[in-house]
Amino acid sequence: MSGFLNTLTDINSAINDFVWVKSGLFLLIGTGIIMTILTKFFQIVHIKEWVKSTIGSLFNSKTHKKEGHGSVSQFQALCTALAGTIGTGNIAGVSAAIAIGGPGAVFWMWVAAFFGMMTNFAENVLGIYYRRKNEKGEWSGGAMYYLRDGLGKYKGCKTIGRILAVAFSICTILASFGIGNIGQINKITINLESAFLGGGEQFGYVFGDVKWTSLIIGVVLMIIAALVIFGGLQRIAATTEKVVPFMAILYILGCLVTVCFNIGQIGAIFASIFRFAFGVPAVTGGIAGIVISKVVTEGCKRGVFSNEAGLGSSVMVNSASSTKEPVVQGMWGIFQVFADTIVVCTMTALVVLSSGAINLETGMRTDPKADGSTFVAEAFGNTFGIAGEMFVAVCVLLFAFTTVLGWSHYGTKAVEYLFGVKAGRIYKVIFVPMIIAGAIMTSSIAWDISDTFNGMMMIPNLIGVLALSPLVIRITKNYVDRKIKGRKDVVPMLSAIPEIQNEHAAAVLMEETDNE
Repeated sequence: MSGFLNTLTDINSAINDFVWVKSGLFLLIGTGIIMTILTKFFQIVHIKEWVKSTIGSLFNSKTHKKEGHGSVSQFQALCTALAGTIGTGNIAGVSAAIAIGGPGAVFWMWVAAFFGMMTNFAENVLGIYYRRKNEKGEWSGGAMYYLRDGLGKYKGCKTIGRILAVAFSICTILASFGIGNIGQINKITINLESAFLGGGEQFGYVFGDVKWTSLIIGVVLMIIAALVIFGGLQRIAATTEKVVPFMAILYILGCLVTVCFNIGQIGAIFASIFRFAFGVPAVTGGIAGIVISKVVTEGCKRGVFSNEAGLGSSVMVNSASSTKEPVVQGMWGIFQVFADTIVVCTMTALVVLSSGAINLETGMRTDPKADGSTFVAEAFGNTFGIAGEMFVAVCVLLFAFTTVLGWSHYGTKAVEYLFGVKAGRIYKVIFVPMIIAGAIMTSSIAWDISDTFNGMMMIPNLIGVLALSPLVIRITKNYVDRKIKGRKDVVPMLSAIPEIQNEHAAAVLMEETDNE
């Protein structure tokens, strides 16, 4: 059995390395660069517009309004999307990236996020444009629909569009059980046991290496998850709307307090981030090239891992937004990447770099044998003692558990696309009990394999985004002409489905008339 697992691990590692590092990472960043250029640097040129339409509209009742059965408000869509993206990677992942790539990895994390904003923008624009109502009257959208109905409309691409849509859906389902469930729950269990239960070994074992504490934590989390997930997207959105802002603000405040204890190092921290972004000055020649490659790879990979721009995952919940304008939801996508990476991941980076775990002069770990993934917990522990470690455990609980809620919806929508609405209910019945498996899991192979499928989602998705980029540009120009330049002679581009296009265009025209 061990031989089989070793072989499986080796095969998965080779595929994962190809998907995430040797091809996927370049495809992701490249798509972001292309979309940034094609939209004429929308995230900069129209920064006033997207800030006003997102965080600037939080006190606008329209942002919190749901329109009809099966939709969620724009703010609920954002919170559910952030629930799926803000996970353990924002804490342990960023910490590990700095341990491997040094302070310079943070700079490349920002670069990946900057271009990822426009990838996420494009995904959400297409998601709204190609969405439709299912038999229950709920919005259904995502990469599978714009691959089938968008890419599939191109001459000779009908079959390839359908194949890529099915491939994306299958990878989404498989990833949802691992990176969206088992892996997150496993991290929660380990952190809770370490911070509150002294490891849990003293309470005994159920069988083998499975601890009683792990099983109990798994059962409790399963019950809570069931109460939310079986309530459908409406209940998931209502939950994340309350939890996500709270957990993000709680974590950011905790990070700021921790950094304030070392406020005198802020200048040195930012200097080291930019100084080491292109490698360590002390090395030259071929070694310098290897170091630079590691810094760039770790930073970009962490940025992509964290915000999931390009994977097509969050599009499935953003497509249920009450907005009628594809570009409006696209702008929420820009803010999603900004909040996840530029804000939350940067907070983690500042905590790690101010903790003394990294030598700001050399860019290296002060203790070469230290586990980089634990730097954040240690930093909080050094500042607040055991309370700091407990704080991080609670943050991991909130971050990871809301990720499970978000991914349950992604998996449901993928199953619905392949097998219909009723199959989505069966998926939930399987998904929820798997939480216990995550709590008692002692091997990382399930997490590693699901991470590979998570990466494989991006390939069909980005093919669709690139192929449909001319459409994204037309929809964006249409919105800019109408909403920013104030042209009255432009017919809104709101949906690829004629019935929805006519219905929404009439509603938008009525809103504009009422506002005059």
